[in-house]
Amino acid sequence: MADNQSKVIVGDDLNDEEDEDTQKDKFLTFHVGNEDYGIDIRYVTEIIGIQRITEIPDMPAFIKGVINLRGQVIPIMDVRTRFNLESRDYDDRTCIMVVNINQTSIGLVVDTVSEVIDIPESQIEPPPRAGKGTESRYLKGMGKVEDEVKILLDVNKLLFDDELEQIAK
Repeated sequence: MADNQSKVIVGDDLNDEEDEDTQKDKFLTFHVGNEDYGIDIRYVTEIIGIQRITEIPDMPAFIKGVINLRGQVIPIMDVRTRFNLESRDYDDRTCIMVVNINQTSIGLVVDTVSEVIDIPESQIEPPPRAGKGTESRYLKGMGKVEDEVKILLDVNKLLFDDELEQIAK
């Protein structure tokens, strides 16, 4: 791995009961566009620096391609593109969060990774009810952290079943 590709292992054995207790209410926070997001830490397997992504044809626009991570081919989703945000060039702060969605490893490209924070269930509000927009389907809730709000994503809903099938082949 090149020097500019930092790696942080976040979770190893996601089925360990002790880990589940220590991971309860913990969210990895990250920044995309102008907003702060969080995902349940138990889905995150690791965080790596941006690296060369091999493009593959006939994929949805938000699937940027694949990477080879220690011999495993991982599909890469650009979260900005998935959320219909303006694209931007990747830089040294851009990270790939490798998550496990329905037993499939997927890399999520985000602008920056922030920190792991505790957000107790009592501090999580349901997502606002949206009209016909599909953005709200990704939301788990709104986490209140001091005077800020973190948009909490439901990792399992980032891809429709047919999209997951298409990239998991």
